[in-house]
Amino acid sequence: MGTGFGSSWFSLFFMGCIILLLLNATHCFSFVQTLSQFDECSALFQFKESLTINMSASNDPSAYPKVASWSQEDQVDRNRSNCCSWDGVECYEESGHVIGLDLASSCLYGSITSNSSLFRLVHLQRLDLSDNHFNFSPIPSRLGHELTSLTYLNLSRSSFFGQIPSEISKLSKLSTLDLSYNEKHERGGANHFRLKLTKANLRSLVQNLTNIKQLHLSSVDIYSTVPDILVNASSLTSLKLEDSGLYGEFPVGLFHLPNLEVLCVSRNIDLTGYFPNFNRTNSLKKLTVAHSSFTGQLPTSLGNLHSLNLLGINFCNFYPHVPSSLRNLTKLSYLDISSFYDSMYFPGKSSFTTTNQSLVSESLSWLGKLTKLYHLGLSYTNQRGKFPCFVSNLTYLEYLHLGTNEITGQIPSWVTMNLTQLTVLDLSFNNLRGSVEFDQFSNLKKLKDLLLSNNKLSLRIKSNLSATLPMFQILRLSWCNLTEFPEFLSNQKELYDLHLSYNNIHGQIPKWFWNATTDTLLNVDFSGNLLTGFDQNPLILPWKNMLYFRIASNRLQGSLPVPPQSIIAYHVANNDYSGEISPLFCYLDYLQLLDLSNNNLSGMLPQCLGNSSTLEVLYLRNNSFHGNIPQLCANKNSLKMVDLSFNRLQGKLPRTVANCTQLDDSFPSWLGALPVLRALILRHNGFHGIIGKPATIHEFPNLCIIDLSNNDFSGMLPSNYLENWNFMKFVGEANQTYFKVSSTGNPHKIGYEYPYTITIVAKGVELKYLDTPYLLRLIDLSSNRFEGEIPAGIIGNLRGLHFLSLSNNSLTGLIPSSLGNLAALESLDLSENQLSGRIPSNLVQLNFLAYFNVSHNRLWGPIPLGQQFDTFLEDSYQENPGLCGKPLSKKCKDSESTKLPPPSILEEGEDSGFRFEFDWYVVLPGVISGLIVGVISGNTLANNKHEWFVEKFSRKRQPRGTKGKGRRT
Repeated sequence: MGTGFGSSWFSLFFMGCIILLLLNATHCFSFVQTLSQFDECSALFQFKESLTINMSASNDPSAYPKVASWSQEDQVDRNRSNCCSWDGVECYEESGHVIGLDLASSCLYGSITSNSSLFRLVHLQRLDLSDNHFNFSPIPSRLGHELTSLTYLNLSRSSFFGQIPSEISKLSKLSTLDLSYNEKHERGGANHFRLKLTKANLRSLVQNLTNIKQLHLSSVDIYSTVPDILVNASSLTSLKLEDSGLYGEFPVGLFHLPNLEVLCVSRNIDLTGYFPNFNRTNSLKKLTVAHSSFTGQLPTSLGNLHSLNLLGINFCNFYPHVPSSLRNLTKLSYLDISSFYDSMYFPGKSSFTTTNQSLVSESLSWLGKLTKLYHLGLSYTNQRGKFPCFVSNLTYLEYLHLGTNEITGQIPSWVTMNLTQLTVLDLSFNNLRGSVEFDQFSNLKKLKDLLLSNNKLSLRIKSNLSATLPMFQILRLSWCNLTEFPEFLSNQKELYDLHLSYNNIHGQIPKWFWNATTDTLLNVDFSGNLLTGFDQNPLILPWKNMLYFRIASNRLQGSLPVPPQSIIAYHVANNDYSGEISPLFCYLDYLQLLDLSNNNLSGMLPQCLGNSSTLEVLYLRNNSFHGNIPQLCANKNSLKMVDLSFNRLQGKLPRTVANCTQLDDSFPSWLGALPVLRALILRHNGFHGIIGKPATIHEFPNLCIIDLSNNDFSGMLPSNYLENWNFMKFVGEANQTYFKVSSTGNPHKIGYEYPYTITIVAKGVELKYLDTPYLLRLIDLSSNRFEGEIPAGIIGNLRGLHFLSLSNNSLTGLIPSSLGNLAALESLDLSENQLSGRIPSNLVQLNFLAYFNVSHNRLWGPIPLGQQFDTFLEDSYQENPGLCGKPLSKKCKDSESTKLPPPSILEEGEDSGFRFEFDWYVVLPGVISGLIVGVISGNTLANNKHEWFVEKFSRKRQPRGTKGKGRRT
């Protein structure tokens, strides 16, 4: 009994101890839990206190400061802490740990440092700080070290900057990673503040994210290929890599991922790829590869993507045919098939001729069945004939883009009666005609952007429309036969983009227009009207935030108004402005384009203009400026185009031009180091001396246009430089593209495109290229004092040349037969030299040769016959007493082919003197009467939809002798 009782008592005692221990452990756990929760609540409150609330820090209209309701009273002691009820905070019920923090659109402003209390929330699984402003601070690397439980991380649109820390790849539990759109748009569209993924590439970032479902890195500077390991990411549902500098071929296997619903890789112009065949089980809902280099045939199987509601394939290299199977995509709400190919966006990548750069004109009437569409883009699709009637069925449309087609006739009344949801209507650059009552747009109450420019419309605007019209933001009414400023503009308080160019608006810009748009207007184009000035001429333009101001080709007089500090492009060429340039122009910190050409401006150029670190285009041509040229590019390099010609400037070219690496004493050989210099035009100046050898074989590597004519250079032809000009050795592709400088991509999607204009002498006349073809290859060394022979082996290698002029020098020897290698040559001028011998017969094979002049030399023998040579006139050969045959009246004798040259030619030596006097009154040594430095960056090309437009001047070139056209009419 005793033993049994003792054993029972011991058992009860042991069980009691266990119970006490468990109770104590529970109490301790509860205490630790309370303590841990207190620390986390304290960390949250400290995080709140480290930031400020700024209502402009978030862009979402529904944004509000969630942390404003967080109270310190909720965590005053360690025993009572309840931050789990705070707005945006989520806790795990059992442990009380903070596992979720949603502060999206919370108006937070400040920086998150490496010692932020945020990193004490080690149990966090979801973190959303999107749509705030973190002052362009870097993402702390501690985020990847401390918050290892994260499955959801969203830092998009929150103004982070710098390298994405490699530690992010350690967050292996992530199913969502969104770092998109952390960027700051500087004026002019330059994104100086963006997240970068360049040290740790995309592959290294995603290789550990084996659970990733949503990967969003749009507008992150990645600059890499798309890693093929993503093809194995079977759980991936959404991939957004837009505007990220991707290149190479897109892995086609990504289209077949079983769960992928969203694929957005648009605005990666160097990203290539093609669409595979899609099966019916494909789950894609959004697909956009717009503004990329995707190519190939659009597969009919696109019609199998029955879940698709967004398709963006605009501005790619796809074959110009849209399969009608797209009619099966009845869920589509967004469709943009604008311009499958257009070189304005993809210079140098032509795979079609100019006739195939848009969609083949075909019936797209089946689009009328896609009645859920709210966005339809059909610009550059070669739509012809009357306004497409199928659009009348699409009553949910908010965005309709039909610009740059060949639509004719009138604008149907149903556009404004049926499509009442429209916010954007683009009908510009068509052949629409007839009178348009502007009050019909009063029916479109939601309309913000209206583009009617460049048609044959005549707008009729009543005087009492102000109260009924919608509030426009973009209004483009160029070429609409307006004669005065529309009065309804006085009530447009949201207008930021206004084009009224090339109408017949006369008189002054009314002051009521200033008052209405002082705070809002960013972009204005009044070019090509009959404007004479401003009502009460302002010293400074009244628009406080103006970015782009174009008022060229009017009749503006008086002093030049100073633009506001915000200005990017100031274009007032072809007016009658007078006086001097105000020094205030030197303090325009964002100015990129300044065109004051063809006015009556005078005085000295402000020397401080050379201090600008932003100026890209400086056109001061054809004024009356005098004095020295400013020290261009004295600070940061930015200049790409400079034209100071036809002024009274003097002195030597500043050596600071060598700093203009985006980009003329003796030959400025030091310019040879400029890596992207493509056009060097120094004609009609006082440059002199011998052009020596280049310091390296890499000087002027990309030069394609050089004009040194009408100077005082001497010595031998610069054969060593000719040998370096590799760009002239290759015949370019047939696609027609043009040099330009452009600025686009800012938040308002406005900017400028500025063509590079040059004037040259070719084919015997002065030619002005309003758009300079990218393929143009020209060498003009005429009207100098070069001597010696033409370097046969070197000159024959310049196979891409279109124009070659060595006239009016003292060249001797034979005409090289190697000139017959220049298959692209259109103009060859060797006149007014001392060349001897025969005209090489193989020049007949130059099929494009339209101008040929060898007059005033010592040539002899028969003139070649056939091909283009049958079209040249007698004056192409005059003053060569030894020449015979057509078109000359002197016939060749049977023995002419073996006849020696006339004794008078053989006896006339080098000492006989140069027969034409130099125009010293035009070209004075050391005096710069005209200067054009063409500085073109290699990837800035203009739209190849423009024709190669050349304005021919009737004024012939007459340097030192009379020259004819050299071609039979």
